[in-house]
Amino acid sequence: MSSHQTAEHIHSQLSHPVIDSDGHWIEFEPAAMDYLHEIAGERVAERYGKVANQFGNKKWAGLSEEERKDRRMLQPAWWGVPTKNTRDRATAMLPKLLYERLDELGIDFGVIYPTGGALFAPFLRDDEIRRAACRAFNMYTADQFKGLEDRLTPAAVVPMFTPEEAVEELEFIKSKGFKVAMLSSLIRRQVPAVARKAPEAGRYAIWHDTLGIDSEHDYDPVWAKCLEVGIPPSFHSASSGIGMRASISNFVYNHIGHFAQAGEAVCKSIFMNGVTRRFPELRFAFLEGGVGWACGLYSDLIGHWKIRNPKALDNVNPANLNQEMLVDLFQKYGPPAAVEKLGQKATQAHLGLLTKEPEKLDDFAPCGIERAEDIRDLFVPNFYFGCEADDPLNAWAFNTTVNPYGAKINALFGSDIGHFDVPDMAGVLPEAYEGVEDGIMTEDNFRDFVFANPVRFWSAVNPDFFTGTVVESQARALVAEGEA
Repeated sequence: MSSHQTAEHIHSQLSHPVIDSDGHWIEFEPAAMDYLHEIAGERVAERYGKVANQFGNKKWAGLSEEERKDRRMLQPAWWGVPTKNTRDRATAMLPKLLYERLDELGIDFGVIYPTGGALFAPFLRDDEIRRAACRAFNMYTADQFKGLEDRLTPAAVVPMFTPEEAVEELEFIKSKGFKVAMLSSLIRRQVPAVARKAPEAGRYAIWHDTLGIDSEHDYDPVWAKCLEVGIPPSFHSASSGIGMRASISNFVYNHIGHFAQAGEAVCKSIFMNGVTRRFPELRFAFLEGGVGWACGLYSDLIGHWKIRNPKALDNVNPANLNQEMLVDLFQKYGPPAAVEKLGQKATQAHLGLLTKEPEKLDDFAPCGIERAEDIRDLFVPNFYFGCEADDPLNAWAFNTTVNPYGAKINALFGSDIGHFDVPDMAGVLPEAYEGVEDGIMTEDNFRDFVFANPVRFWSAVNPDFFTGTVVESQARALVAEGEA
């Protein structure tokens, strides 16, 4: 079924506002470069330009097909923004035009993330260029959205190569009035042994820092700073080019599922590191990957704890193997070839034993899990998941008969306007509402999706997030209702 209602008509029938938690704008990079020249000077700006020309499409286009095969170069995104719909293209580039069209789109308030340089800048390996470029794009963004605060708020970008640089940028964007931050994740780091033994090859032998378990740094100071400045961490990282998403010829192959994979890696890492145990008030958002993977992760964490908690591990502890019974059963039922080799049973029986202290093998120890319900309490309230309008799996978030312990997973409506998968901005809200029309979401589910969950997320660490906006009174009423 496809909705034949306009966004304005659907909105007029709703009893609540619509909050877009993940729209996009397209930066006009030549204008942003003026800010980079201003804060870092000509030398850094020139170096940034050289790096940018060796990134993604620009580098790929400069090589022959044979060279791409030889380097196993990832097929990057191409034709990634609206063009035929020129009005939508201009809307994505001009925040004032977007502001003017919000009623037409059926959106009351929008959180708007960057697209080009700002999503590229926080991943640059050169410390000086990375930090200067992020600062420049943030200053540029702040100026572009000035005066539109009652209906639009932009996201700043925060580099995460070290906790120190992240804390510094969080303090700066707070001083500039930002309420939203996109933190970089899946930080590419060299494998030390390879870098030492083969420096030239070191840049190709990398691992991805997920900011939690096994991280190169302790990111607790960043989470503490997020609470202090009232800016919840949100992630918009990509996993194209990682693992099995590294086709050299097919963008769609690389693109399908990559936001979900990136989100799962960081969400799982933060959870398993016990961050939500140490920072129970903090909320995290993982955007554009949908909620299906989150429902699966939530269920898998519970399922794994049930069979891998310290008490359950007793079932697989080799020390508990009855050697005499095993020998007796082998002799009684085993084939001759196996019986002849019973002398090697000790080696086989203890295969996989990592330590003589099994109590140290609790993978959930940082979380302090004592019962399966603790996972629900440390996962469900703390994590939110950005969902595009046309994803039917959005309904899974609200399926309390499937999700363990009757949980509703926090799905956030994200329009993704400005990108290739939204050929018509005015069609986004009708697509989202199709879930109600098709009977897979209730009106209450839809209200949570486009209004209640966004309010809960954005105001959790900043009660004044919606102060001065067109949805202030409705947001305050919802929060008060929840507190009551």
